[in-house]
Amino acid sequence: MTEEPDLAALYGSGASASMSTFMGIAACADLSSLTAPVALLGIPCASPYAAVGAYCRNAPDALRAATRPLAANLWHHDFDLGGTLFPGPDFVAVDCGNLPYDEADAAANRAAISAAIRTIRARGAVPVSLGGDDSIPIPVLEALGGSGESYTVLQIDAHIDWRDDYMGERQGLSSTMRRASEMKHIERIVQVGARGIGSARPQDYRDALGWGVQFVTGYELHRKGVEAALSHIPEGSNIVISIDADAMDPAIVPGVIGRSPGGLDYYQMVDLIRGAAARGRIAAMNFVEFMPERDVDGLGALNFARVIMTALGVLTRQAAAQR
Repeated sequence: MTEEPDLAALYGSGASASMSTFMGIAACADLSSLTAPVALLGIPCASPYAAVGAYCRNAPDALRAATRPLAANLWHHDFDLGGTLFPGPDFVAVDCGNLPYDEADAAANRAAISAAIRTIRARGAVPVSLGGDDSIPIPVLEALGGSGESYTVLQIDAHIDWRDDYMGERQGLSSTMRRASEMKHIERIVQVGARGIGSARPQDYRDALGWGVQFVTGYELHRKGVEAALSHIPEGSNIVISIDADAMDPAIVPGVIGRSPGGLDYYQMVDLIRGAAARGRIAAMNFVEFMPERDVDGLGALNFARVIMTALGVLTRQAAAQR
């Protein structure tokens, strides 16, 4: 046998199964007709640095591809959720495809992202962005303003993203939490998983502490457990979770730009997501900074996609409980 075995066929996901959406879930091309409680939206690019461009643009489709072998198992028992992935046919996420983007027009990218997020929210759904670089959360967070609600941001990331600007860009991936701190509707920021050396300078860290950020480093999380982070989220909070793929250990998610030892494992990620949902209502989620070109044998795509799958299960369960 010279051809690679078709593992999708082995799992029962043959040619009749959906091969274009995440985990084979239904597609929703028209956001104005959205009826599902959770909407997955591919966002390849927001505000790229000119030096590298849209380097994570292939992430949404790579993450979808990682779930294709399991598409036929959508309604099988999921031991990480204690039941099927979704709690029932009325509480299933949909895949809204990818937003178009232009590397040369970051302002238009941000406007398109914010408009899409506002539409999803207006339809009563929780937006889950599938990125794409870590500048994507900025317009996502901006889109949540004006509702009269305040939000707690739970950022899970190896880096703190508090540069005021980098390479002349104030809306880029190194400035995400700095921009979030300037939004009136963001009342609290909890940053989890920082480790090693990144773009943050000592003054950036001091600025974050001065604003009131609660930091739980990767080292602290390993020593004290996820409750060290969850304890900073008040009961009843509106929560936005932003997850950078490099928060996870590169041994299981190698497809990132800044590999660094000491990252989180899969079940720590699951416990953070489930724990946040137990403390408040998750209003939006971002999964960013996966770079398939840096992956090893699809390992990172599989593991990061598995975190996303579990998150979709948590979100749809929360929607069902609120019905």
